[in-house]
Amino acid sequence: MSAPEPWTGGPVAALRRIGFLLERGREDTFKVKAFRSAAATLLPLPADEVAAMAAAGTLTTLSGVGPASAKVIEQAVRGEKPDRLVDLEERHGGPLVDGGDALMAQIRGDLHSHSDWSDGGSPIEEMAITAMELGREYQVLTDHSPRLRIANGLSAERLARQLDVVDAVNAHLAGSFTLLKGIEVDILDNGALDQTDEMLARLDVRVASVHSKLAMDRDAMTRRMVNAVRNPFTNVLGHCTGRLVTGGRGTRPQSEFDARAVFEACVENGVAVEINARPERRDPPTKLLELARDIGCVFSIDSDAHAPGQLDFLAYGAARAEAAGVDPDRIVTTWPVERLLEWAAPRSGA
Repeated sequence: MSAPEPWTGGPVAALRRIGFLLERGREDTFKVKAFRSAAATLLPLPADEVAAMAAAGTLTTLSGVGPASAKVIEQAVRGEKPDRLVDLEERHGGPLVDGGDALMAQIRGDLHSHSDWSDGGSPIEEMAITAMELGREYQVLTDHSPRLRIANGLSAERLARQLDVVDAVNAHLAGSFTLLKGIEVDILDNGALDQTDEMLARLDVRVASVHSKLAMDRDAMTRRMVNAVRNPFTNVLGHCTGRLVTGGRGTRPQSEFDARAVFEACVENGVAVEINARPERRDPPTKLLELARDIGCVFSIDSDAHAPGQLDFLAYGAARAEAAGVDPDRIVTTWPVERLLEWAAPRSGA
């Protein structure tokens, strides 16, 4: 029997990495929660106290620590890479997709992610720290707007409180990484944006997406999307067709609209078309991605992450963009943060 691999990261790092890999591999969320809960329990405890409990076999008396996480902790305390982590690295630690590596190396950030303030599964700080660990220079926090109640969308008051939290996270990170203030704002039936202009003006980046009445008449949907794109606060048109091609939520056909008219409006208003990297979306479809490319759109490759491990989904979007021959300089997430913020500033009329 071979000797265990050494592990010097400690038990919290091992538990976080396991949670990350489970999310990256799209495994059951209850497994993820078990390991993340154990990491949160251990985080404030002194290392010698954790080591003593591991030696005594009493870790499971701690709230949030079950037999599986206790075994991980015990092995990590001994300086051994936990068996569960070894297995997950083999299954989920490799490349997610063939292709896109050259483009991924140029991507600096991600304009679409969610926290547990709306329908994400992790705190803001966990999302930010993971993005930083992945080498990102910036991440935009884009929790949902009020009308999307099923996703616990943020009222203006809750969004204002969230902005204070973002400031605190950035102060803690001390300039090594920037968490940007944003929103995934719902596009209402008439194309208006589901948040006050006052709050939209306080944000760095705004992703506008359709989440309701996805089967709307083609002409009405076109007007709705064009009106949203023309809004001077809109920076990114999120997952434009709303389709689902696989996954636990089943499949859903794409919305019908005049894509040429919508993408031409994006060009005229400097709005990026999102290449939503979630495997269940692959939005826009290839033909529409190529149409947007030919019309002259800029793009934003986004993870739409609802958990830390999903931040790595950018690789799927990079592979699609590279295969479509999109010039990296037309991808706003390859831009440095200063250029990004200049582009994202509200246009005249806001």
